[in-house]
Amino acid sequence: MEFQEKNVCVVGCGKSGISAAQFLIKVGAKPFFLDGNEELDVAALKEKLPEECKDLEVCLGQLPKEKLDLVDMVVPSPGVPLDIPLMQQFEGKPVLGEIELAYQFEKGSVVAITGTNGKTTTTTLMGEIMKAAFPKTFVVGNIGIPYTEHVLDSDKDSVTVGEISSFQLETILDFHPRVSAILNITPDHLNRHHTMENYIAAKIAITKNQTKDDTCVLNYEDAYTRKLAESCPAKVVFFSSKTKLKEGVYLDGEDIYVAQNGTSTKAMNIHEMNLVGTCNVENVMAAIAMSLAMGVSLQVMLPVIRDFKAVPHRIEYAGTVNDVLYYNDSKATNPDAAIQGIRAMSRPTILIGGGYDKQNSYDEWIEAFDGKVKLLVLIGQTRDAIAKCAREHGFDKIVMADTFEEAFQICVKEAVPGDAVLLSPACASWGMFPNYEVRGDMFKEMVAAL
Repeated sequence: MEFQEKNVCVVGCGKSGISAAQFLIKVGAKPFFLDGNEELDVAALKEKLPEECKDLEVCLGQLPKEKLDLVDMVVPSPGVPLDIPLMQQFEGKPVLGEIELAYQFEKGSVVAITGTNGKTTTTTLMGEIMKAAFPKTFVVGNIGIPYTEHVLDSDKDSVTVGEISSFQLETILDFHPRVSAILNITPDHLNRHHTMENYIAAKIAITKNQTKDDTCVLNYEDAYTRKLAESCPAKVVFFSSKTKLKEGVYLDGEDIYVAQNGTSTKAMNIHEMNLVGTCNVENVMAAIAMSLAMGVSLQVMLPVIRDFKAVPHRIEYAGTVNDVLYYNDSKATNPDAAIQGIRAMSRPTILIGGGYDKQNSYDEWIEAFDGKVKLLVLIGQTRDAIAKCAREHGFDKIVMADTFEEAFQICVKEAVPGDAVLLSPACASWGMFPNYEVRGDMFKEMVAAL
């Protein structure tokens, strides 16, 4: 794809959009910004832009026809839905997201990871394993590092490990990972994708340019990903936490095995890991399968896995006060992720839940309490809906809090020695916090203050 002297409309002025604009300047294109917020303070925005972007034009709302006619291609930020009027004005023009934009300049091998839950942990672990095997490794994508920041440094021997969200997968064209993984698919972001079918289609797009020379790692215990194996264009390798596989990576008791060519080899015991919970065992098995597909031996990867610590905000141990364990699982922004947080607890648990409404269902989350949750402290936009759902399932040990600080103080007051306090909200943080990281950091700060 040719970018020299092309007029490119970058939609969205956040981190991804700014990085895309910087990159477009480097490759000889002529970018300008477009934002749907017609009340945006353009002067204030330009103050925050990096030096090379300060002179770029910033347009707001619908473009005049004469400006629209000059646009050669469009690069929307991942947070911009493709079906809103702002994007519909570009009908017929090439639309590629920041991931696709960067991939046009990729010279090495790509490992791409998606799924509803576990992406960040698995991507971070894969990055560490790849660094142990390949001197030039980059970790990019939804993990918070724009792909465009590193792709021009790639070469034929480099490896790029990408966490790729469903939003980013909506705008890929040629993106072609050597190894891909879909860790799981459960309902999420339905306010954006509208239907489960659309959400699944976005996720499985990670495989659309793969061939039988490539590998796709799938969760055998997930109905959606198991079905995908029937039509997947790549060679499929399964991992499983419940089934002994004839080929793939599986959990048997407390041991992880690798089955290849009719032979099963014990890789490691799960207690050799620093990570807790079945969800993290699955993440590790996926990483083992992907690493083997990249030609990395168990001897190289296992020391990395043993040393690996949980990523921040994912069932992250935050401290012990008066024999009460505090865990920060702020990254559990949907019910399925929050189920994994509860399953990882081995003590009576006081749970902080609630937040921004992504139109998810909470029934399975409530059912997963399974006698472990002794008190549910609810906050945010979804608190009434969650409370109603909980009561319908016979759980009524519920306290409402107006602020995050109040919720935390209720937990401290109600916890007794031997309990756990778990922040695992099952909801996004928007409305109360800029993102889940700020929410989790506040929780850790309040634990430290105890």
